[in-house]
Amino acid sequence: MTDEGPLIFMVAGEPSGDLLGGRLMAALKTATGGSVRFMGVGGPAMQAEGLVSIFPMAELSVMGIVEILPHVRQLFRRMRQTADAIDNVTPDAVVTIDAPAFAHGVVKRIRNADIPRIHYVAPQLWAWRPWRVHKFKRHFDHLLALLPFEPEWFAQYGVDCRFVGHSVVESEVAHADGAAFRARHKIDAAAKAICVLPGSRQGEVSRLAEPFGEAMVRLHEQFPGLVAVIPSVPNVSERVKDVVKDWPLRTVVVEDSSQKFSAMAACDAGLAASGTVTLELALAGVPHVVAYKVALLTAFFVKLLIRIPYVNLINLTAKQEIIPELMLEKCRPENLATVVGHLLAGDGEAQVAAMRPSLEAMGLGGPPPSVRTANAVLEIIADARAKKA
Repeated sequence: MTDEGPLIFMVAGEPSGDLLGGRLMAALKTATGGSVRFMGVGGPAMQAEGLVSIFPMAELSVMGIVEILPHVRQLFRRMRQTADAIDNVTPDAVVTIDAPAFAHGVVKRIRNADIPRIHYVAPQLWAWRPWRVHKFKRHFDHLLALLPFEPEWFAQYGVDCRFVGHSVVESEVAHADGAAFRARHKIDAAAKAICVLPGSRQGEVSRLAEPFGEAMVRLHEQFPGLVAVIPSVPNVSERVKDVVKDWPLRTVVVEDSSQKFSAMAACDAGLAASGTVTLELALAGVPHVVAYKVALLTAFFVKLLIRIPYVNLINLTAKQEIIPELMLEKCRPENLATVVGHLLAGDGEAQVAAMRPSLEAMGLGGPPPSVRTANAVLEIIADARAKKA
């Protein structure tokens, strides 16, 4: 590298990408002794690391087909503005973070073909709609993957993909204190506690309210004194409170995100909607069941399109069902209560032990994913500079 630090143009379009971007920026600053420079689009986490966003990232956080229609012209305008900014400054690399629709819209408008294009968080094309790989191959030079089996899958299509580790293993689970959480919320040390995670979207919470609620009725009968601990997020917390208010057992809704891992660690078992939260339960050492339910028509198309034997990342990495999956028509109260009941009764130790190798394969115990990602980005930049020399 030259004496001048690399200029990296980073683009995040939603809060989860902003968090990844903030961690990556911190790791890049450490790796370069602070000489790295940044431009781009980001939110609070990236701005805290020194990014001056060229426009507010919140403008990109529009979900749903109907919701997005009034904003289409503005989004296209922001794509062109971002691409023009990239061409004007000619950075050493462009790193787009998740938010694939906006990322594609930006990179295909970049006129300078010599700027390395890196997309962080390889899309899960191996799960469904694999034909989209050709679009990624056309628009991006490199993909950075969270899962260990993804580089091999992309390699068969001639796409450079590097494993950097799953960001969830970089979470603050090490600071979790389940005993302190129980004491703070007056949950007896001998009481059984279940961590219930019905989703982070309104639709998820509504669809899972009935099967989860009826399962709690059954489990309460089987385990008198059972306490349900429900970590929630701001956009659904009021809906969650409404759903659980009629449950027959004591419920503790946790709205403070800093207490999430302690809340999990305080529990003997978990019942969770499918998603990243199941990895967090695994990191917290909580045996659990994953469940999901969608509308009948959606379920029909899901079955047609999904090409994988499991939906849970622990199971996919292990190539076996370590965490019970009760999806779609299997997501019934009697099934949920039966399987979770076994875990509460003490059958969860084997699951916790079996989860560990998958977590290690995703990066647990090794260099933090943000550090591995920073190293990958700097290697790509160094290779590009060497080719120009």
